[in-house]
Amino acid sequence: MARSPGGFLVLVLVLTISIHHAVSILNSHQPVALELFSPEKGSFGSLEESYDALRTFQILGIEKKPDISVTTCKLVLKTLGSSSSSLKDLFYALKVNGILKCEIDEEVFEGIKSRLQSISNDASSLLDFYYSIGSLALIKEQASQVDVLLTDADGIVQSIKALSQSDGRWRYSSNNPESSTYAAGVAFEALSRVVALASSEIDQFRIVTLGNDIVKLFDGIEKYDDGAFYFDEKIIDARENHGPLSTTASVVRGLKAFADVTSGRLNIPEDKILGLTKYFLSVGIPGDAKDFFNQVDSLACLESNRVSIPLILSLPATVLSLTKNDQLKVIKYLLMEVKVNTALGSDAPPLTVKLLQASSSSSKNAFVIENQELKFDPENAVHFLEALPKNIDVGNYVFVFEILLHDPEHEKIYATGGQTRVPILVTGVIKVDMAEIAILDSDLGSVETKRKLDLAGENAVSLSANHLQKLRLSFQLATPLGHAFKPQQAFLKLKHESKVEHLFVVGSSGKEFAIVLDFLGLVEKFFYLSGRYDIELTVGDAVMENSFLQALGHVELDLPEPPEKAPRPPPQSVDPYSRYGPKAQIVHIFRAPDKRPPEQLSLAFLGLTILPFIIFLVGLFRLGVNLKNFPTSVVPATFAILFHLGLAAVLLLYVLFWWKLDLFTTLKNLGFLGVFLVFVGHRILSHLASASAKLKSA
Repeated sequence: MARSPGGFLVLVLVLTISIHHAVSILNSHQPVALELFSPEKGSFGSLEESYDALRTFQILGIEKKPDISVTTCKLVLKTLGSSSSSLKDLFYALKVNGILKCEIDEEVFEGIKSRLQSISNDASSLLDFYYSIGSLALIKEQASQVDVLLTDADGIVQSIKALSQSDGRWRYSSNNPESSTYAAGVAFEALSRVVALASSEIDQFRIVTLGNDIVKLFDGIEKYDDGAFYFDEKIIDARENHGPLSTTASVVRGLKAFADVTSGRLNIPEDKILGLTKYFLSVGIPGDAKDFFNQVDSLACLESNRVSIPLILSLPATVLSLTKNDQLKVIKYLLMEVKVNTALGSDAPPLTVKLLQASSSSSKNAFVIENQELKFDPENAVHFLEALPKNIDVGNYVFVFEILLHDPEHEKIYATGGQTRVPILVTGVIKVDMAEIAILDSDLGSVETKRKLDLAGENAVSLSANHLQKLRLSFQLATPLGHAFKPQQAFLKLKHESKVEHLFVVGSSGKEFAIVLDFLGLVEKFFYLSGRYDIELTVGDAVMENSFLQALGHVELDLPEPPEKAPRPPPQSVDPYSRYGPKAQIVHIFRAPDKRPPEQLSLAFLGLTILPFIIFLVGLFRLGVNLKNFPTSVVPATFAILFHLGLAAVLLLYVLFWWKLDLFTTLKNLGFLGVFLVFVGHRILSHLASASAKLKSA
């Protein structure tokens, strides 16, 4: 391990005041945003999707985005100009217009204003309040000349407040008894719009009561072990159910909107604001477009909220390698660098990062570092610690940091979270020495066979033993500083040639690791199976860079014959995927062909076969066969032709049978032809009999 002249291991620990700095967020999310929000034929499927895409592009600062302004503005104008448009469509049309700045006449806003005001006064559903009042607020932003103020703002606030519950959650309507956390975020957004549109000041007591409702809602927030806070939906109705990401995003939007319109400060603990930011950043990159928008939009809301702007301290690389540091003797430090940013990249105010203490998890009361102030590099905007003590060894450490803001006024604006505990893993190469394997005599304990092992290389020892002997394996492990090291895993495995495996834990005493296998006491566990056993040693730990799974060789065991009621080896598990593997090749052995007669003999037999047919034709000619009695009428002549064609078909079938058809196919076709011939033959013979009878009577 490289050491400085002053006896210190020089490492630079750079830490961040955000979970991910802005550059990484933008670089990782921008290409995914363009992929998730990809329009078809110049537009998205709905105005809501269009707004999600445009708002995401706006937050991430994407300049080379798809141009949807022409088609989307046409849809916005059509939606705002139609009296049949739903409240939701009007709301998102106005949101899209707030980004695209479409050319809309003031008369269009005047046309929908009265409808929205009427709905806001008579609404009984939370979503009706949300969409109608939200649309009025958007009209106020986009057309300041249009008067959209609410004359009965107190009454609307009271109507929305009537849907609240004692735990801070909200109902969607008075007819729906289910409470919803997602609806609470919607309600606070709607209430903030009412306050902004009120023609006269709203009773401050109501504002304070609503602020208390937000505090109650945050009392029910849920927490992960890493300090991330989130809201989860508890209602059962699938139509109103939302996941943790969308539910938390709804609450964050409601919190920001309500805090923007109130003069007082909401009593929300800093650690919960920090935890919400941790949650959204820990999600990674969502694969769903709506979840992606909720994540990005929520981070933007948290960065600009009036409650407290989160500054989160973390180390992106929490693993230090003593081995790599030893390789950088010239540089004399291991560099880890992160910028100081908020969630989406805003610069942090002037501050100091202080390392309060650092201790090993094995000895929490012994601090290796205490009360050290990190230096600030203004050129790179990083905080770093110049040196760590030389007694830093491999293991798990906990560093406790604290952020101190220079300006006391900033403490009212930013949330630092007090002390932050960061787990640090220091890894290195563990020294493996004195490795040997031996066969011992069971009675005297004397060494009969001993072999040295190189656990860093290859081994192929060959041992033999019987049931009256023992096998001993030993080795030593030490850290780079020479301390005893106890890995998380140290196993010895013996595998019989029949695939039966036996696993043993290798015990330790200080640096020494040893295991002794008494074969006399293991004959039943080995199922009295004599033969070859492969020996394999596994030693591993998260901080051990040279963890290994080493084949040591084999031992030939001579065990006694099993008694009558001895346990049998368990059946070996079969790989379920082996059935899909390659099968053994099937080799076909065909019977040798029979000996055929000479060609001349075959041709003579063919001639004898054709001879009866020739005699038949000669006989017909000699008898004077003619077509004088062939019917002349249309119907009888048709049946006569069909009868003769049927006979020709039978003769052709015989030829095909001789050539290539099998017996069953021939009989099946002959059956159909026989039925046909019986029918047409009966008709033609009936005609001939009738004609003959008429001739005789004449």
